Amino acid sequence: MYIAMNRFKVAPGSEDAFETLWATRDSHLKDVPGFVEFHLLRGPRRNDHVLYSSHTIWADQSAFEAWTKSDAFRASHRNAGNSSPSRPTYLGHPEFEGFEVIQTVK
Repeated sequence: MYIAMNRFKVAPGSEDAFETLWATRDSHLKDVPGFVEFHLLRGPRRNDHVLYSSHTIWADQSAFEAWTKSDAFRASHRNAGNSSPSRPTYLGHPEFEGFEVIQTVK
């Protein structure tokens, strides 16, 4: 398995808009070969931001990499980074982290 995560620093007061954006977007993931599941995580609140992470699980790294080169990926990220008063304010760019799963306990 492979886990792909993006960390987002969301400005205080933009949390609801950020969560709504993710809840209402069409991710195009359900039909992507090798996709297992998705989670949106809310982390700690700091003075200047709230930490969030998008967390996807893939069958393997090659399935994730194929997704990043697909039409479905481009469609799901078409409006990423476009700002408007109704969209959340991010502090900086998302930070990507990819992990190969070496142990699972169920």
